[in-house]
Amino acid sequence: MQLPTYAFFNDQVLLYSDARVGVLTHALNYGTGVFGGIRGYWNSDEQQLFIFRPFDHYKRFLESAKLLWMTLPYTREDLVDATVELIQLEQLRTDCYIRPLAFYSDEVIGVRLHDLTPAVSIVAIPFGRYIEKEEGVHVAVSSWTRIDDNIIPARGKIIGGYVNSALARTDAHRSGFDEAILLNQDGHVSEGSVENVFLVRRGKVFTPPISDNILEGITRESVIVLLHDELGMEVVERHIDRSELYLAEEIFLVGTGIQVAAVTRIDHRQVGTGEMGSLTKNLRELFFNVVRGRVAKYVHWCHAVYA
Repeated sequence: MQLPTYAFFNDQVLLYSDARVGVLTHALNYGTGVFGGIRGYWNSDEQQLFIFRPFDHYKRFLESAKLLWMTLPYTREDLVDATVELIQLEQLRTDCYIRPLAFYSDEVIGVRLHDLTPAVSIVAIPFGRYIEKEEGVHVAVSSWTRIDDNIIPARGKIIGGYVNSALARTDAHRSGFDEAILLNQDGHVSEGSVENVFLVRRGKVFTPPISDNILEGITRESVIVLLHDELGMEVVERHIDRSELYLAEEIFLVGTGIQVAAVTRIDHRQVGTGEMGSLTKNLRELFFNVVRGRVAKYVHWCHAVYA
């Protein structure tokens, strides 16, 4: 992975090599931090880079920080401005990934969230596909259970909670799969390691509700709007059983990293025809036009970087 040249770090832009923390940093030792994932999309026709829904991403970022008792001295607008400045300095003119991070920076021993000092950093790097097989992902239902809201809130992107995702994804990879889907403590489908889950069955689209320990995904929210308003599909948020995955006509995963990806096999079972379904294909085409600022109705979701 290509490292960035610059980083926003503690209210200023530095050389990335100068943005460093000590090995006793609280967040490094105890997972006491939150992060975000935001994409920028290059539109070659307009010679413009569009950040997709940055204000919504930073709203969730600040809400995640609130879950860890962090009071950050920034508004959404401050963070978007810092991100634009950073990308301009990096002179990125390609698809990119933006990683904001808020973490307790004190170099101390002791598990707690009080009497600590938060720091904020942002970096931006060129970024393509999160997973190579977006058109045909092979997925396993994980033996690991999705963390519960009363354990570590899944609706926040809390650093320590993603160990749960890492355990599931590595087990899936080492078993020959591309990705994992986790069930919650009630045995219902929750989400992928870093993706929200949708399935198509009997003419409707189903997805787990927020209360099933899923991330309140920005891409998830966007896809629900596009499915309903542009593709004429009814989207139902309800509990989903594991066996429904095996009977689905189509399954797709969505998220900032994976974008919109078709699942064509799950637990060695073929999904639908075993190829990307027509709805997923149409959704992908629409989504990639939207995020590159090519659909006037949704251009308000796209924040231009270059004047």
